[in-house]
Amino acid sequence: MNIAEIKEEVLESLKNIKSLPELENFRISYLSKKGKVSLLMQELKTFSNEEKKKYGKEINDIKLFIEDEFKKCFNFLNEKFIEEKLKTEAIDVTIPVKNYSIGHIHPCTKVYNEVKFIFKNMGYEVITGPEIEYDEYNFEKLNIEKGHPARDEQDTFYINENIVLRTQTSPVQARVMEKGKLPIKMISAGRVFRSDAVDATHSPTFHQIEGLVVDKNITFSDLKGVLDSFAKAFFGENVKTRFRPHHFPFTEPSAEMDVSCFKCKGKGCRFCKNEGWIEILGCGMVNPKVYELCGLDKENHQGFAFGIGIERLALLKYEIDDMRLLYENDVRFLNQF
Repeated sequence: MNIAEIKEEVLESLKNIKSLPELENFRISYLSKKGKVSLLMQELKTFSNEEKKKYGKEINDIKLFIEDEFKKCFNFLNEKFIEEKLKTEAIDVTIPVKNYSIGHIHPCTKVYNEVKFIFKNMGYEVITGPEIEYDEYNFEKLNIEKGHPARDEQDTFYINENIVLRTQTSPVQARVMEKGKLPIKMISAGRVFRSDAVDATHSPTFHQIEGLVVDKNITFSDLKGVLDSFAKAFFGENVKTRFRPHHFPFTEPSAEMDVSCFKCKGKGCRFCKNEGWIEILGCGMVNPKVYELCGLDKENHQGFAFGIGIERLALLKYEIDDMRLLYENDVRFLNQF
């Protein structure tokens, strides 16, 4: 084993290497598990103990020499590579920076924040609840008995017989009433689910804000006053309101509230279908049976409730004619708000 010859061979090989990939091939050839140094180590098995000591030291010296020369060559080639890269990829500090677009609030979120702000200023507490709800809270405690059309599988997403994806945020109100801490003055907001086909005015998932007030000596006049104040705060001081009789299991008496068309000032136009009025929400006095189902004294307490669709308000306020636009995430559409 001639150490001088091996060293000369290594130096000659390194002298001809011009790139880092070539240097990696050199490392594999000499220093890998199947490289030349490893093969020399395997040859020691055939030597006597005295020869092993002598040649083992020589092989170790060769290995250290090759590793040292490899590092020198690597540092040289790496510096050369970086210099060339800097020449070809130099940064021109005079080039103007790129304009990055900044996101902004979605129209539904803007409406939700505005509605929440209006009711919080009236002293309402904002309470949230689970989106996966028990049938008991979603239907039973709201006076929606078995057999009611709203409980049909064509309208409701059932996880099993007793658990559903909530169809409204009213279950939150039932949970609050069940605690028995009065008076109650709250709004419940969040996502709800119904088995509707997607079209310009329907979606299987949308958002609601529902309000509930329970105390003593609450009347329908209080309900009208609150909702009239809300309509004026949201749509403008010149908006008028009217209430039409309706039916909801949760309330009795029940009503739907309309606002005068803020586009034509009630004269009639395409926006309000020439009626001069636009329906925006449902409301009514809490049904006494609901008090019983939630464990409250129906004789000494009165209250009212209402429900508002966030998407519906957004469509009206921003004059959007297709609900699907709210969910398509088209930047061209969203940048308008």
